[in-house]
Amino acid sequence: MDQSRPGDGQSASSQPPFSILVVDDEPGMLSFLQRALAQRYGQVDTAGSVEQAVPQLHRRLYDLIILDISLPGRSGIEWLHELRDDGYAGDVILITAYADLDTAIDALRAGASDFLLKPFSVAQMLNGVARCFERSRLRRENYVLRREIEERSTAVDGVVCQSDAMQGICERLKRIAPTNATVLITGESGTGKEVAARALHRMSARHAGPFVPINCAAIAAELIESELFGHVKGAFTGAQSAREGLFYYAQGGTLFLDEIAEMPAAAQAKLLRVLEEKRIRPVGSEQEIPVDVRVIAATNRNLKDEVSQQRFRQDLYYRLQVVELTLPALRDRPDDIALLARHFIASMAQALNVPPLDLTPRALARMAAYDWPGNVRELRNFIERSLILGWFDLGGDDVESASGSASAETLEAVEKRHILATLQACHGNKSEAARQLGISRKTLDRKCSAWGCD
Repeated sequence: MDQSRPGDGQSASSQPPFSILVVDDEPGMLSFLQRALAQRYGQVDTAGSVEQAVPQLHRRLYDLIILDISLPGRSGIEWLHELRDDGYAGDVILITAYADLDTAIDALRAGASDFLLKPFSVAQMLNGVARCFERSRLRRENYVLRREIEERSTAVDGVVCQSDAMQGICERLKRIAPTNATVLITGESGTGKEVAARALHRMSARHAGPFVPINCAAIAAELIESELFGHVKGAFTGAQSAREGLFYYAQGGTLFLDEIAEMPAAAQAKLLRVLEEKRIRPVGSEQEIPVDVRVIAATNRNLKDEVSQQRFRQDLYYRLQVVELTLPALRDRPDDIALLARHFIASMAQALNVPPLDLTPRALARMAAYDWPGNVRELRNFIERSLILGWFDLGGDDVESASGSASAETLEAVEKRHILATLQACHGNKSEAARQLGISRKTLDRKCSAWGCD
């Protein structure tokens, strides 16, 4: 059976999943469209009226509705107006055997994506569907890209390592990636948990689907359920239209829940149910919707301690811990420092449009001796700052600047100056400063106490 989609030349299995609902009161037309579309798109459901279609739409988030205008009861255009008012963002192709210019204008005003006159050929319908699915794919990709920009992810493209500790992690990533197992990634802040999660996604069978990251600590407790599961119109004050959640946008791909320990208890309970039943219930809805999403969670906390302190659900912890990966701190993998530093210099010098810097052996030795409390993220920020300045500001006559001069400032002094400058920029907000620095609040408090600047 030919599973390729019109115009894309790729197999359906390599594409994110799409689903279609056909609504027409002519059994022959329903049968014709279901046969023609199911050969290429797989999931094609049918209904003979709006009344039959409504409960189906509550059970599944369809990417496309093919809708006859002339239906018993409510017309296709009337229902389309209601769908758009309720916030349905999917594509709708209207079809009819009787149309004039006024009907076409009404269809466009109602929010139709396309308009086909009966009788139409299979090729005409397939081309219309392909155009809609291309728009749907672009909407999902644009949404994911916007979230990545908002999250200001600092992840590099791939796991860069040569130490025995990280080579072992890479081998485990290769073994885990082909499965659909839920994965819990632990480690200090800045150790590269999102990098590992992205690597799992890229090496999995879901690589053609989206990778959707969310920082649980960055979302207000009262909004996180809506962000994850979506909501219906009027579900809460300000919900003026329906909205799909991140599980919807991650369909066929991977949802990365960073800082999972920050998730409120109520949301933890609902997440547990989703992981067990593979169904979500939008806020304010009575309907459950099936989802096909792999979940990867990450935290810099000890979840066992969180469970013992009753701050995290034990059952959710065990459900997330199907496979657990613990990323080592940078101070425990000094063999990777030179490799990472050179990688960051090569990748960022071009992006910053500045000349690269040479790493001397004594400079690398001093970098290896530093404990890097912010781990790989701190190293990356240090390299970026050094490229902008034109010299490695970790001090001594062992580190030459781009112009041949040397800095007399120690790395510890640079760290203090950088942390205090960040605190000042954050108006003394230590939580925000710690987030920007890539270190824990506890580490920041300890350093400020040592410097007498609490």
